[in-house]
Amino acid sequence: MTTDAAWIEASVARFERPLIAYARRILGDDDDARDVVQESFLRLCRQPRGEVEHRIAEWLFTVVRHCAIDHLRKERPMHAIADHEPAAETSPPPSARLEAQEANTGLLGALASLPRNQQDCIRLKFQQDLSYQQISGVTRCRSSSPTARR
Repeated sequence: MTTDAAWIEASVARFERPLIAYARRILGDDDDARDVVQESFLRLCRQPRGEVEHRIAEWLFTVVRHCAIDHLRKERPMHAIADHEPAAETSPPPSARLEAQEANTGLLGALASLPRNQQDCIRLKFQQDLSYQQISGVTRCRSSSPTARR
């Protein structure tokens, strides 16, 4: 049996990157995403291990989601919308950019047209590889899939 500190370290090693990516999608900012994930791991440190160990992925994604939404509610009015885009290190040729843009436009447009909670469900499934049951726990939406245990 590992110690609680070792378990926390293993959890950070396993989930930090996917949680940052998930928070970044919600918040649109790397620094804010890192702050939210850090807060989530601090909350994990305060939780009794036995209460969350068996559902760690679901618990962490739920806490990150709630922290990110809280952050948006508190911080969005205080931030001006940025008028610039980050500079790319290396740009692909224009034809490659156009092809990629055309390929993604339909999918991203369809995804953006969905309600926020449905977008979250799709991202948790295909970007974070959570099961339907875990997604149901994170989003508090009931799973109606016959293969919800996958």
